[in-house]
Order: sequence, then structure tokens, then C-alpha cells
Amino acid sequence: MAKRWYVLHTYSGYENKVKTDLEHRIETYGMEDQIVDIQIPTEQVIEIKDGGQRETKESKVFPGYVLVRMELNDDTWSIVRNTAGVTGFVGSDGTASPLSRSEYRKIMGGTRGKNVKQAAPKPITNIQVGQHIKVNSGPLSEVDSSGIVTEVNAEANKVKALINFFGRETSVELTIDQVTVIG
Repeated sequence: MAKRWYVLHTYSGYENKVKTDLEHRIETYGMEDQIVDIQIPTEQVIEIKDGGQRETKESKVFPGYVLVRMELNDDTWSIVRNTAGVTGFVGSDGTASPLSRSEYRKIMGGTRGKNVKQAAPKPITNIQVGQHIKVNSGPLSEVDSSGIVTEVNAEANKVKALINFFGRETSVELTIDQVTVIG
């Protein structure tokens, strides 16, 4: 029988524990030839902190879900389903539905395979529209500029803000690492 990818629903935040416990159960029951892979879909994100500091972190794409590549039969179903933290298989009418290859590639971000480029980390910032900021680098930092954020484009790593400049509010575009949230 062919090994296919199945999606498990787990308690959110327990994905890594489910993976570890399931690997242990597979080894204990000698099912390594029938349950061959366990994946937790993740992506790299860049979190931009106050002061423009960047931190790259791994984030779960689908919290509460784990992928398992296995040969589905009564024994493997029982081992997986009775693992602590697993609430069930994703499927219809109480039956597990396997993923197609294209569904698996989409879920895993297309990062499998030799010719696929790794996606650039997605930036995450805590800067929001309406917050007061101070320019901490670049030409505007020399004139002690501050203002209010009017637009945030995290994908482009930029913010637009109304900056007090020579006694007037002027709309400027800055990179996120050029500003610090104040107040």
C-alpha cells in the first residue's frame, strides 16, 4: 500500500510535543516502515522590534496541525489517533483524507526539491498606524524628527509618517529600522 500524507488536528501549541510523542510511539511499536515522516509546516519570519532590531524566528504556518506520511491501516490509524494531543485526522465523514502532492507542496511552501528557492523571511513589526515615532537614523535623525505613523508596509519594510520638519508636518517614507516607537 502507498504511503500518503495525512493531516492531524492537534491541540494548538502542542504540535512539537505531538511530533515527539508520535515518533516515540512509532519506535515502540516498530512501525517505522509504515509511518515514515512527520512534518510541522513552518516559515521564517523577521520580527522587527523597537529600535529597528531584527530577530528571525520560525513560526508555525498552521497552528494545531501536523502532517504525517504513512500507510493508512487499522494499526497505524490507532497508533496515531491515540497519541496524546491528537484530536483526530482531517477528512470528511470521520475518515482520513490524504493530501495530493500539490496540496502538500502548497502547505509546505514549495520548499521541498532541489530547484525551488527558499522563500525570504516575512517581516513582522509591532509598529502600528497612529503610533508616535522618532527617527533614529538617516538624514532626518540629525534634526531630531518625530511624528505619527500613517501607513505600515511590513512586506516592504517601510512606514509612512507625518514628521514635524521645520515647523510643518511632512509625509515621509522610512524603513522600519530607521524609527523607534515612543510613548
